[in-house]
Amino acid sequence: MLQVKEFRQPTVRDAFQAIREEFGPSAVVLESGLVSARGWRGWVGMREVRVTAQAPEGWEADTERRPAVPERRQADTPASASSLAARLAAAGIDPALADSVAAGVPAKQQRNLTADGVRQHLATYLTPHAAGAEAFARVEVFVGPPGVGKTTTIAKIAAQEKVRRKRALGVVAADAFRAGAVEQLRTYAAIIGAPFRTARTIDDMDQAIAASRQTLLVDTAGRSPKDDDVRDLRRMLGRREGVRTHLVIPADTSVSSARRIVERFADTQPDRVVVSRLDEAESPAALLTWLLASGLQISYVTTGQRVPEDLERATPEVLAAVLLGDELGVPTAMGLA
Repeated sequence: MLQVKEFRQPTVRDAFQAIREEFGPSAVVLESGLVSARGWRGWVGMREVRVTAQAPEGWEADTERRPAVPERRQADTPASASSLAARLAAAGIDPALADSVAAGVPAKQQRNLTADGVRQHLATYLTPHAAGAEAFARVEVFVGPPGVGKTTTIAKIAAQEKVRRKRALGVVAADAFRAGAVEQLRTYAAIIGAPFRTARTIDDMDQAIAASRQTLLVDTAGRSPKDDDVRDLRRMLGRREGVRTHLVIPADTSVSSARRIVERFADTQPDRVVVSRLDEAESPAALLTWLLASGLQISYVTTGQRVPEDLERATPEVLAAVLLGDELGVPTAMGLA
């Protein structure tokens, strides 16, 4: 009778080592994922890896009859440890998402995947969800609750464009309700050398768009889209071609809160999502998995407050790195060993 056993360890490497010691290098991994840690560690939100493995046929449980475990070599991993879905789930990715990624990769091809290969297949799956390096629309509008990072995101985009392509983007402050936000954006624009205008009324916004020859980045108030002023702004922008709206959501937002934000700003008809403040999130995997299912493409991710450094276009490779817990710009094998 084949033996099946559950192994729980702090890391993937520890779990596979325990499997090798128990069942040998030919064990088969049946299921893997992250679960709440046992005891007090689980009470404070800590997690651990749970792997269910099956002993190879003919393996003896009696330690006296069991063959000696060979000295560990690089290739000594359970036979199914290279399964794409198992490796992604063990790295912290939602099991359903991991299964979806693996479904498009032949089983034979999964067996010998390197960490870079796993990352590449995940990025391929994420391609439809990543806006990537798309061209700017005529007007790029940023909406979202107060304090989510709209103003600094706009400053980073404008600064990167000026530094990398020597191109000036226009900046419009449509947040007439927070004088501090207007002055902050005015200061950024002056440093960057970007044309700056305030739009305290719908007529102001109309004139700013009509007068500008470059792409405009529009910072809006964090008020409810149901307010008359915000409704009027959206109505006016909706009459024009070439308007793209980004909904900004911090990376540490819970799925339930993200759902409320999307519902609250549904009237603004967002085309994209900016995931801000990745540096403040313990793990954005749950939020990103939900956003992928929402159908909204992700346009940017931000990783801190520095202007212009802490902003990345949401390419498939960047989103894969975020989901795997890699440091952006520094690919690692974290979670994929």
